[in-house]
Amino acid sequence: MAETLAVPVRSGRADRRRRLWRRFRRRPMPMAGLVLVAAFLLLALAGPLVTGDPSAQDYAATLAPPSGAHPLGTDDLGRDALARIAHGAQVSLQAGVLSTLLAMVIGIPIGLVAGFYRRWLDPVVMRLVDVTLAFPFLVFAVGLAAIIGPSLKGVVLALGFSQLPAIIRITRGEVLAIREMDYVAAAIADGAGDRHILFRYVLPNCANPLIVQATVAIPAAIIGESTLSFLGLGVQPPTPSWGVMLTTAQQYLDVAPWLAIWPGVMIALATLGFNLLGDGLRDVLDPRSGR
Repeated sequence: MAETLAVPVRSGRADRRRRLWRRFRRRPMPMAGLVLVAAFLLLALAGPLVTGDPSAQDYAATLAPPSGAHPLGTDDLGRDALARIAHGAQVSLQAGVLSTLLAMVIGIPIGLVAGFYRRWLDPVVMRLVDVTLAFPFLVFAVGLAAIIGPSLKGVVLALGFSQLPAIIRITRGEVLAIREMDYVAAAIADGAGDRHILFRYVLPNCANPLIVQATVAIPAAIIGESTLSFLGLGVQPPTPSWGVMLTTAQQYLDVAPWLAIWPGVMIALATLGFNLLGDGLRDVLDPRSGR
């Protein structure tokens, strides 16, 4: 009997995934975002394997314009810009994903507990969140990075803790709405424990807005990493980073403008892709959207 019951459950989940995919692919802008995100991931994961050593120097070809040998040109030390762009995408991916993951691992449990139990914990947590949200995201990240120190690890920690208040606030708001639902009241009346209610009913129903928030947080972290590296508070040379490349490029804007164009375009495309994807996921995962 267990086997016969398992088939409809799997079939129902597969049908729901197919419906969501059909709704998603009907939207051209989110599909464009998906393509951009896929291209960014491909560049970050496979690009460094193809483009070679980003620190290799060719002093005979310093500040060389785009050519067959160097498709995106070279920098002031003769390093290939394409190789540095590819390795910089890897740094941006690590900073974006790891910082967002850190914020969610810490923020979701805090938001769950604060929203579900409330009592004295909820006002204390929310007042601390309100204080941190009074600071703009990048200002808060710059301050934390200056305290932690310049490195990729410092960037991840600074951006992760800067995103933490938003994750807590969103999770807490969803929990406050879900805990008033009839099925939660029925579970409580049936004698279900708090842990069962949190992990069986509350957390799964918070998943959709948190997934959408992750697609918004990752591009914000990519911009944050580039900003911190540009200011000297993030990844340090000779490690390639789009922010570090922009720092170098500002000295050669007149003679080698391509040094600023390529990392700037990559930052814009990566963030645009994630934002378009997030907008599409928000529309598709919204249960009120019937199309």
